[in-house]
Amino acid sequence: MPRILLLVTPHTYRAQSFAAAARKLGIDLVYGVDLPPQLAEMWNVPLALDFRHPEKAADEIAAFAQHTPLDAVLATDDSGTLVAAYANARLGLPGNDPKAALAARNKYVMRTLLAEGGVPVPAFRLVHADDDPTRLAQEVAYPVVVKPLLMSGSRGVIRADDPEAFVAAFNRLRRLLPATETLPGERNILIETYLPGVEVALDGLLIDGVLHILAIFDKPDPLEGPFFEETIYVTPSRLPAETQAAIHTTTQQAVRALGLRHGPVHAELRINDEGVWLIEAAGRTIGGLCSSILQFGVDVCLEEVVLCHAAGLPLPPLEQAPGAAGVMMIPIPRAGILRGYRGVEEAKAVPLIEDVVITARLHYPLVPLPEGESYLGFIFARGETPEEVEAALHQAHACLHFEIEDPLPVLNEPFLPTILNDEKEE
Repeated sequence: MPRILLLVTPHTYRAQSFAAAARKLGIDLVYGVDLPPQLAEMWNVPLALDFRHPEKAADEIAAFAQHTPLDAVLATDDSGTLVAAYANARLGLPGNDPKAALAARNKYVMRTLLAEGGVPVPAFRLVHADDDPTRLAQEVAYPVVVKPLLMSGSRGVIRADDPEAFVAAFNRLRRLLPATETLPGERNILIETYLPGVEVALDGLLIDGVLHILAIFDKPDPLEGPFFEETIYVTPSRLPAETQAAIHTTTQQAVRALGLRHGPVHAELRINDEGVWLIEAAGRTIGGLCSSILQFGVDVCLEEVVLCHAAGLPLPPLEQAPGAAGVMMIPIPRAGILRGYRGVEEAKAVPLIEDVVITARLHYPLVPLPEGESYLGFIFARGETPEEVEAALHQAHACLHFEIEDPLPVLNEPFLPTILNDEKEE
């Protein structure tokens, strides 16, 4: 039986989907969790790791593998991809080179390698969080976007259209950054020219460096800033075939420039009159619960495809099942405490809606972008056409009402890993 070490964070949405896929495939899935040792013992976690020290974590994985042999190390989220790369290299297992994994994590390294590889990129500049934003505001051409180098999910990404907005955005972003730097680049900020246009996402699988597209998602709701909260993903894409081919070509060029060769890829791209631009490429699958809308062949999920590839098992068909599917990541409208919600059953009753899942915890803080990194929940739909699916998602969302209370109290209760708690109860 193949054994895969799955690297997860305590708050990941992905563990349950991978666990179900592993059971179906007969794969022994063990967990490496980004947890301090004391919590790992409390939750009976096989392997506690510090993802902020990837080489040390890889050494611990190598020691673990001496008594529990592994066939692959796989990360579900951005924070674990560099650990996985180092660990696979230590163990002599297939995986991405650590330099490539770093390029897919660090936005400045990514932009630099893309430019060197001939992939179109917006003008960009690296600065430090301690730099004077008032001076910088006089040196950039607007509109621009400021970004942290290592955060994901649009966290900390802010558009500025003039010097005053730039100073405010810069100060807001640097409050999110750690006071001291553990990983290189944590206190750097990327400034780049804002790219107008429609945005899409791509999920693919790299096999010996060749990109196989699993899905292209339209993002029909505009993403123009000042913050870039994603809401709806719909697949298959409604873009013309030649545009989709250009998306494939640009992504293939990009992952080649970054050095990515193995495993899942999730890319974000913008399309405008000047062509296709790669915004980001990550060495992982789509995040949250969004993967559940993807089906391949006869009832094969995305996690099965990824696990088969990681374990060296025969791959199932990579063509999507017929029809259209979509997901809405329910946005957080404002900061506060979630006291209640209603309308879930009405939303589920909307034609084409398959499920509505509220993941936000009652009586806990809600933090919207750009400081936050989560959603209220997810709405899933499936139908014959993307247009029908998109309309159903909007209709279902309109049924939901959330009670959010101010002010934000200070919680003393430590956050415990709910995903692992669920598995413990099984």
